[in-house]
Amino acid sequence: MIFKETNLKGAFVIELEKREDERGFFARTWCKKEFEANGLETGLVQANLSLSRKAGTLRGMHYQAAPYEETKLVKCTNGALYDVIIDLRPNSPTYRQWFAVELTENNYKMLYVPKGFAHGFQTLVDNVAVFYFVTQFYSPSAERCVRWNDPQFGINWPDVNIRTISEKDKNWPDYAP
Repeated sequence: MIFKETNLKGAFVIELEKREDERGFFARTWCKKEFEANGLETGLVQANLSLSRKAGTLRGMHYQAAPYEETKLVKCTNGALYDVIIDLRPNSPTYRQWFAVELTENNYKMLYVPKGFAHGFQTLVDNVAVFYFVTQFYSPSAERCVRWNDPQFGINWPDVNIRTISEKDKNWPDYAP
């Protein structure tokens, strides 16, 4: 795996190191030793899969409050999405900054999202499947969200005509630490 740190401290885009031949390729998508060697968290406790049926679906920007903060490893297994994270760590030099990357079934990239980040995505095509590992069990009482269009962050989404978004995600108040 090739670990490329983003402009947000501790967040990485991870590319596969493919071993290719006439059959196709083989690559690791998870290796505890490689993650530890890069100083990344390895205590995965849960795996999740989401399916978004329509292009323009927006999910997020979700996070869990302490003590249930979670690290995520996100991979698009079908389709394409615009994946966004926001650094919400008050003592971070990149506090309130965001980063985005396109994850697709064909580019095989993954996004490592550290604790203290909000995460969300917008689908770019129909029938997008996203698989992600997390380091904390979901706790409904710790669920938090940054509204996708909160002016404090100014995220540049690829399609302003959001077609599908949950009422809950649509109606979160402006971010207040």
